[in-house]
Amino acid sequence: MAKSFSELTKNWSPERLAHVEAMTREMLAEMPLNELRQARGLSQKKLAEALHIQQPAVAKLEKRTDMYISTLRSHIEAMGGELEVVARFPDGAVKINTFGDLAATR
Repeated sequence: MAKSFSELTKNWSPERLAHVEAMTREMLAEMPLNELRQARGLSQKKLAEALHIQQPAVAKLEKRTDMYISTLRSHIEAMGGELEVVARFPDGAVKINTFGDLAATR
């Protein structure tokens, strides 16, 4: 018989639980586009419909390692999100707003 997750973890130390929770947050904070789409509960077909493209184009886009920011922005917005470009430096982070005008020109 299968055990519930809470039953499996009931004897874990608070430190171990905190470590697992931190790792989970880190994993959820970074993921490839296909996993993000799946986490949002969208199929490639539904996302393709929202983008007004064919499903194979979504599959191809999700495999790309290099794309235009406008393409990535459209993909993220079709999932209900908003894309922000942030430069991180040792002394702080800066949101790059140069790309904000892309949405206004469409």
